[in-house]
Amino acid sequence: MATAVSDVYDQGFHARVGLHDTYRPSANEEFMSPVQLAYFRQKLLGWKDEILRESQGTMASLKNGPIREADVTDRASSETDWAIELRTRDRQRKLISKIDSALRRIETGEYGFCEVTGEPISLARLEARPIATMTVEAQERHERNERISRDD
Repeated sequence: MATAVSDVYDQGFHARVGLHDTYRPSANEEFMSPVQLAYFRQKLLGWKDEILRESQGTMASLKNGPIREADVTDRASSETDWAIELRTRDRQRKLISKIDSALRRIETGEYGFCEVTGEPISLARLEARPIATMTVEAQERHERNERISRDD
C-alpha cells in the first residue's frame, strides 16, 4: 500500500511533487505515488467545491420560504421542481460523504486499492470515478450478489 501523505498537502506540495495542470496519472509510474495522490486529491476537492457551489443557490431559494403560486397548476409544477431539487441535493450530500471518505483514504494510504481484494484499482476507473472503492471485477461481483439477495 502507498504511504500516508496527510502531512505533505500544504500550499507548496504540488510544486514539490511536480504536479502541473496537464498532469495525468500513468501506468508507467509508481502506483499511488505522491504525485498521483496529489492529482486525485485535487480532483476530489475540485469536485466537492463544484457540488457545494451548486447547492448554495438551492439553499438560498429554500430560505426564501414556501412556494406561493396563485395558479394551482403553477404551484404543483413549482412544488414538483422543488421536490426534484431536494432529491438532487440529497444525492449530492451522499456524494460529498463519499468524496470525504476518498480524501480520508488518501490520507491513510488506502486510496486506489480495492476494499475487497486489496488489489490496485485501475487508473482509468479512478479517473472516471475517483470515489471508487472496488476494482471493476469486485464491483460486478458485489452487484451480482446484491441482485441475487434482492431476488430471494
